[in-house]
Amino acid sequence: MSTYAVGFARPDRWSGSQPSQPSYPWHAVEAHRPPAELDGEVELAVCGAIVQVWGTQKWERVGIGRTGCPECARLTAAGRRLTRAS
Repeated sequence: MSTYAVGFARPDRWSGSQPSQPSYPWHAVEAHRPPAELDGEVELAVCGAIVQVWGTQKWERVGIGRTGCPECARLTAAGRRLTRAS
């Protein structure tokens, strides 16, 4: 099982026009070291978005919420519950 950190996609602060707010600002970042060590770093999310790692969040919780990236959730299988075999 892979471990995932949580990344936050911020709108471009330097945009001359109105910055577009992302609909799904939370993304999964594959953690090749403890997520706490990635805190504050800019990383590539599972879906390809560039995000800043937010070490205080857990992807298992954020990924199933309304603001978690659906593509990251699909690729990491977040929110999928195992069913009992009959």
